[in-house]
Amino acid sequence: MSPTTSSNLPAVSAHGCVTFLGAGPGDPGLLTLRAVEALASADVLIAEPAVLDVVRAHARAGVDTPQLTVVDEASATAGVPVLRDAANLVMEAARSGRRVVRAVSGDPGLDGSAGDEMLACAAEGIPFEVVPGVATAVGVPAYAGVPLSDTSGGADVRFVDARGADDRCWTEVGASDGTVVVSATLETVAAAAGELVAAGRKPDTPMTVTIAGTTTRQRTWNATLGSVAQVLKQAKVLPSPDGHQPVIAVVGERTAAAQRDRLSWFESKPLFGWRVLVPRTKEQAASLSDQLRSYGAVPHEVPTIAVEPPRTPQQMERAVKGLVTGRYEWIAFTSVNAVKAVREKFEEYGLDARAFAGIKVAAVGEQTAAALVEFGVKPDLVPSGEQSAAGLLEDWPPYDPVFDPIDRVFLPRADIATETLVAGLIELGWEVDDVTAYRTVRASPPPADTREAIKGGGFDAVLFTSSSTVRNLVGIAGKPHNVTVIACIGPATAKTAEEHGLRVDVMAPEPSVLKLAEALAEFGAARRAAAVEAGEHVTRPSERRPGARRRRTT
Repeated sequence: MSPTTSSNLPAVSAHGCVTFLGAGPGDPGLLTLRAVEALASADVLIAEPAVLDVVRAHARAGVDTPQLTVVDEASATAGVPVLRDAANLVMEAARSGRRVVRAVSGDPGLDGSAGDEMLACAAEGIPFEVVPGVATAVGVPAYAGVPLSDTSGGADVRFVDARGADDRCWTEVGASDGTVVVSATLETVAAAAGELVAAGRKPDTPMTVTIAGTTTRQRTWNATLGSVAQVLKQAKVLPSPDGHQPVIAVVGERTAAAQRDRLSWFESKPLFGWRVLVPRTKEQAASLSDQLRSYGAVPHEVPTIAVEPPRTPQQMERAVKGLVTGRYEWIAFTSVNAVKAVREKFEEYGLDARAFAGIKVAAVGEQTAAALVEFGVKPDLVPSGEQSAAGLLEDWPPYDPVFDPIDRVFLPRADIATETLVAGLIELGWEVDDVTAYRTVRASPPPADTREAIKGGGFDAVLFTSSSTVRNLVGIAGKPHNVTVIACIGPATAKTAEEHGLRVDVMAPEPSVLKLAEALAEFGAARRAAAVEAGEHVTRPSERRPGARRRRTT
């Protein structure tokens, strides 16, 4: 039988193949499933600088990513960046027999350079396909809360690229009374508004201007054709360094401020644009960071501890052998790191999840349980209430010699773990092998720019998930600036923060990292609502930086 290939992929000829892929307006979540599939199989990824980070995250390790750079400064200043040999790079890679993904902003069908490259592929007989993306001129208004049509379905919508529009184009658009979506730059959007007025549009026609659309840097201003220059000036919107920061402007009655205030779902998220410091590793912070992103935040993980093997591994080795030979009735995991330590020891001995057969498994919380499930083990006990040692003890059954043939619990933990769980299990009648599975040491200091952002007010909030994260973060990076919102997972952590001269603004209603993020979001929502009610511009905490450090209040 001949080998088969996915029908979704173009056939690979002697010259390879090319996928022209639309990366959308900027939000990585707008990539299509087909785009992710194509990126995963690419040998060469040729992407515009603006979307490289968006698409590279889905490419396989080792993919070749030749860089495209702006070489024609005159054209770039006019808002049309010219990329180094993009067509040549695409053709050379395809001729070598490799799968090439050519990624562009928005949709490739609206990109002139991509169209030229498709023609070049066709001329040489190189197979290619097109993976559509969300067009910038459509996606950005949707994120700005500006509908381009209404319930009647008969709206007149015109799209104009101001960089290439001539007098005839402006005259035709100006003669219409429908919605106009203008692709321009921050430097040319006021001139585009002037062209529309000169073509017949009234100066008081409503207009919105959006920069960095669909990203957490997005900002939208309400204006009119006649006032847009003054509005941007009053907002102190600075020109971009390269002179061609793209903007999407929508002109028409549907952009009126009252309507946009009701439909602006993206920029009104409770933590929109907040840089939130999460003092955990990327692995530990995965679900927490995802939750923060859902609130519009930009999480920044900074590990404050490093995990190292125990100084004397013999105790751990004996415990794992005892687990296999039936020494234990239970094994209790109090952290993701404990799961990782046992898993690594299993792999060292050639064992897998089947070694847990006949042993009851407990996990201190949802994240630890998820790590066990990934290992192939479904925990028998996860606290129904508080996700802590105390919560685990509340649900732990007492030892019963009639129903429990073995009275011993294997407890692989950190070297600095508290004795709460051990003492509670002993009180319930169990014997406990409290084994040091790993050591925790203070992590290395973060990069200099991160340290400066922490001390200088570059972060809007920091989430402290334990007392040790407070001590270690201050130790390796210094105290957070006084404008930074301090959020703590519980009273003990809050007390440690106060002892370090920090004022606690937010505390989780229960000791859960997800509840902590939820509490911070509620704080952000209340802060936003207060600013709106007062008629003030909504700002992030980092946008106000008084000089003194945050001090503990009594």
